[in-house]
Amino acid sequence: MELAPLIDDFRPKARPDVLPRAGNTPAIPHIVAWNLTARCNLACSHCYISAGPWVKTDSDIRLDEFQRMADEVLALSPGAMFVLTGGEPLIRRDLEDIAAYSVSKGATVVVGTNGTGLTEKRIASLKKAGVTGFAVSIDSLESDVHDDFRHGDGALKHTLASIDRLVEAELDFIVQTTITRENFHELEDMVAFSAEKGAVSFNLYFLVETGRGTEMKELSPKMNDDALRRLALLQKEYRGRIMIRSKCQPAFMRHVYDTDPESPLLNYSTRCPCGIQYCRIMPDGRVTPCPYLPVVAGDLRQQSFEEVWNQSPVFKQIRGGELDGKCGTCEYRQICGGCRARAQANTGTYMGPDDSCAYEPTGEIDLIKSLNAVTYGAVAEQSLAWTPAAKERMQRIPSFVRAVVMKRVEDYATREGFTEITEQLLDDVRKDMPVDFSKRLPFFSRFKKK
Repeated sequence: MELAPLIDDFRPKARPDVLPRAGNTPAIPHIVAWNLTARCNLACSHCYISAGPWVKTDSDIRLDEFQRMADEVLALSPGAMFVLTGGEPLIRRDLEDIAAYSVSKGATVVVGTNGTGLTEKRIASLKKAGVTGFAVSIDSLESDVHDDFRHGDGALKHTLASIDRLVEAELDFIVQTTITRENFHELEDMVAFSAEKGAVSFNLYFLVETGRGTEMKELSPKMNDDALRRLALLQKEYRGRIMIRSKCQPAFMRHVYDTDPESPLLNYSTRCPCGIQYCRIMPDGRVTPCPYLPVVAGDLRQQSFEEVWNQSPVFKQIRGGELDGKCGTCEYRQICGGCRARAQANTGTYMGPDDSCAYEPTGEIDLIKSLNAVTYGAVAEQSLAWTPAAKERMQRIPSFVRAVVMKRVEDYATREGFTEITEQLLDDVRKDMPVDFSKRLPFFSRFKKK
C-alpha cells in the first residue's frame, strides 16, 4: 500500500527534465512488504504466493523473530513503512502485537487484506495498535466476477461492508484492482467507486505470471497499452480527489509523460523501486526484491538484514546492472525501465525486457529525462527558514516522504512570496489543497497543529 503525500497536487510550473537512474538512487529499504503468512481464507486466481486455506503455518516467522528482523530493517531505514500482508494477515492472532511493536520502533504500519475479515472489532484493535491505513482488494463491482476470481462466495459483499467500516473509523484506505479480460470494461467505474467512497488511492495491478498466476494469461501488449492510456487520463481527471497509480506496469509513466505534462507524478523518481527502495520478506524469513519477483536474495533466519540488503548479488545487479532487450535501449527507460518481475517470469532473467509493453524504441527521439524529480527517502533539505514549531510538525511526517512534503511546502511558499515557513503557512498549505484530506486522514493528522 502506498500513502504517498497528498501534497502531490501542487503542480510543477513546467515539465521536469531528468530522473535519476536506478544506479544513482540511494539503496534504502523505505518500504518493506511482509508476507506474514501464506494461509488465506480465499484462493485468488492470480495469487503470487499461492495462498489458500490449506497452507500450513509451521514455518511462519514467530513474533520474536519478526521483532529482531524489524529492528534490523529500522536500523538501516528509521521510519520505514511496513506493509503487513499475506496470504491474509488477519489470520494471524498476533497481528496487533506485530503492528504495535513496529509502530513503537518508529515504523509506519499499513495492512494489505482481502477485506473479508475486517470487522468493527478488528478494525478498532488494529487502529489502537497504530495501523494507519489499509489496502483492500476489489476486482469487480459485479459480485459474480469478483467472487469467482477470489474463489469465495459472498466475498465482494463482505469487502464492501469492510470499506464502509473503514470510512466510519476514519482510517486511510486504498482500493487495489487486478485488471483482467473479465473486468477490463470496468476500469472507469472502479475509479469512480473508489473516489466516491473516499479512498486515498486507486492502484491498478497488472498480472505477473508467478505463483498461481502462472495458470492465468496476462493481457496482450495492445490491451495493456489501452488500459494505461485510460488510466493516465483518469489520473488527470481525478487529480485532487484520489491518487491513481499502476502497479507492475511502469510503462504508465510513458503515457503520463506524453499526455499530461502537468502531472504531479512527474515530480518524483517513479521508476520501479524493486530492490532499490523496496523489498519483500516471505513468511519463512527469506528476502526477495518484490512480492512478484521470487528470486531469493537472502535468508533472515541465517543472515542479518543489513548483510542481505547491502551484499546480496541479486540486489547489486538490480541496482547497477544494464537492462537487456528493448528496455535497455528504450527512450523512456529512466522513467519506466519495465517490470523486473515480469521480465523474470517471461524471459527467465530479471534484467530482461518487459514484453508486456507495446512500445518499440525507435532511436529517433532523445532519452526522456527529468531534472527536478524528488526521490522518496531523500534527505530532507530546506532552502527557506522554518520556525521551530513548523519544524516540529514536519518531523511527524514519515521520514521516507518528508523531503517530498518539505519541497512542496517550500515551492508553495516561494510562489506565494513567503520567506519563512510558519505554522500558519502550513495551515494555509492544507487549506489550499483541492480536497482537505487532513480533516479525516490519520496520515495528514500528523501535519496538523496539536
